[in-house]
Amino acid sequence: MRLVMLGPPGAGKSTQAQRAAAKYGIPHLSAGVLLRTAVASDAPVGALAKDAMARGDLVPDDIVQAIVFERLDGPDTHNGFILDGFPRTIAQAKALDRFLRDRGLGLGAVIELKAKDHALVERIAARNANAVACREPRRIDDNAEVLRSRIHTYQRQTSPLLDYYRRQGILHSVDGMLPIAEVEQEIDRIVARLQIERVPDSDV
Repeated sequence: MRLVMLGPPGAGKSTQAQRAAAKYGIPHLSAGVLLRTAVASDAPVGALAKDAMARGDLVPDDIVQAIVFERLDGPDTHNGFILDGFPRTIAQAKALDRFLRDRGLGLGAVIELKAKDHALVERIAARNANAVACREPRRIDDNAEVLRSRIHTYQRQTSPLLDYYRRQGILHSVDGMLPIAEVEQEIDRIVARLQIERVPDSDV
């Protein structure tokens, strides 16, 4: 099972990806976590990504791809994975297709979590307030001003991915503003349909 979670920042991609990964026994690969880990490690590639992340801009494709593809080649991805936050551009999507095709693989589904802009800003504000109350660190790219930049970037550069994957017949949309449990149930239904429809000797 190889899935991609798409949606604007704050739509709940990571929450749902984590739940699905635990349920189906495959790794949740968050591009954001991978990038922030690279930044925190002071690795050269992390330094290149740091400034773009702080502004809410997309990190250049070659940097993101190097980090993500290295992780996708890990031994724990043999039975599948859930990608969260990657791909974010058509170029990244095509690179991912080539990466998988070279290994005789393909994506099973792309799940879009839909959400309204104003609801996303409110959700991030609540997340920040909770982090402050719990004395937890806040992400450098997690404030209202940067969030609006990230949403604009998503709409401008990532939304075209919806048509790209729709043409491939693997795009499925879910209302990301539903309660967490209901979003999870919708994703479960999508995965169940994929498992029923797949060819016996193929892999989702």
